[in-house]
Amino acid sequence: MKTKYLILGAGPAGLAFANTLLKKGETNFIVIEKESEPGGLCRSTDVDGAPLDIGGGHFLDVRRPSVCKFLFEYLPEKEWERYDRDSRIRIPLLPNADSAKKKEYELHHPFEANIWELPSALQKRFLESIADAGCNTGEPKPEKFTDWITWKLGSEIAKEYMLPYNRKMFGGNLNELGTYWLEKLPNVSYEETLESCKQKKAMGSQPGHAQFYYPKKYGYGEVWIRMGDALGDKLKLNETVSKLDCMNCEAYLSDGGVISADTIIVTVPWNTMELMWAPSIIKNSIKILKKTSVEITYLEDAPDTDAQWIYYPDEELSYHRILVRGNFYKGAKGCWSETRSERYDNYDQLAITEDQTTDGEVAVESQDKRINFHNEYAYPVNTIAKPQAIGKILDFAAKSHIYGLGRWGEHDHFNSDVTVERAVKLAEKLLG
Repeated sequence: MKTKYLILGAGPAGLAFANTLLKKGETNFIVIEKESEPGGLCRSTDVDGAPLDIGGGHFLDVRRPSVCKFLFEYLPEKEWERYDRDSRIRIPLLPNADSAKKKEYELHHPFEANIWELPSALQKRFLESIADAGCNTGEPKPEKFTDWITWKLGSEIAKEYMLPYNRKMFGGNLNELGTYWLEKLPNVSYEETLESCKQKKAMGSQPGHAQFYYPKKYGYGEVWIRMGDALGDKLKLNETVSKLDCMNCEAYLSDGGVISADTIIVTVPWNTMELMWAPSIIKNSIKILKKTSVEITYLEDAPDTDAQWIYYPDEELSYHRILVRGNFYKGAKGCWSETRSERYDNYDQLAITEDQTTDGEVAVESQDKRINFHNEYAYPVNTIAKPQAIGKILDFAAKSHIYGLGRWGEHDHFNSDVTVERAVKLAEKLLG
């Protein structure tokens, strides 16, 4: 089989690229997707009468109007509800130096902008730590991840929140992570934080998704299903690519078929297929790329809160965040938690099934009927070696008209709005 464009993966990257081709009049393409429906990590399912996003919480940020306009062509704006973000942190802290037992406090995210919500004694403790942070005292920027976090945010925020939360997300040895991806964090100004405590309101820049859209009657996966429908028979579901011929720009399917293309767009993880003719330096670079797997678990009981999601840095709890779906989908019950798979065996509130789930497969626990989804590829990990490794892979592949795109093709933690924007731009570039 021969085609002009072959797109591997029907997540946000592959769907946005393919639909851009279609909108520009290019119909000579094929999209290959291993699952039975499109959407990738943004797929949704119905649980207990309301949607649950099986890859974790996904929302459409309002900050990229061109992306919103693009997606509204498939799921019109009137079918979305717009929300102001309310995300919070629940954190155990010693109330004072004489305390023997920690107490749980809740404050809004980001931590540094909402210290004013803590008792005055704790405010003072964190404010003094911020004043002594290296970025505020002129100390040189450190190279190690743990030192960088302390330098940027102060020792108390690092110790009580950022370091334990990142250990829950990425594992114990945080110094394997690079610091290049943290540069987008704004400096934590002592003066600004002090002023927020005086005025009792958040100061400084807003986090991502400060305002966002979520479908009124569907999960987030609905927009991607409609984009898949727009492709018609050009979308091939339940198909897997086992090998990529980097010399002849061909893809070998698991069922024995071969597709030859002028251009191949890779939106799937590079290590899920064999790269034929690739030199050892490229194959070794692929081995360097690391990822995090997560479990998404539905819980019947939701906390009494107005927050849409809550972060939990407490390392005694296995999950690192929960999403309270009734606060972004009207009438929904319960919530879902997100847990790094390595921590899931010790899940605090769940009876574990003995059967390992595959991507997107539902496992219903017989004891309490809770529902879990396993996502083998959830987050790319920004290790020290990653930029050089993915750079070598992308440079090598591009010479054969093979291009990496999106969270897995570029091995970068892009949200769906960023992914769509990059997909549209790449399609327009290749179309000339």
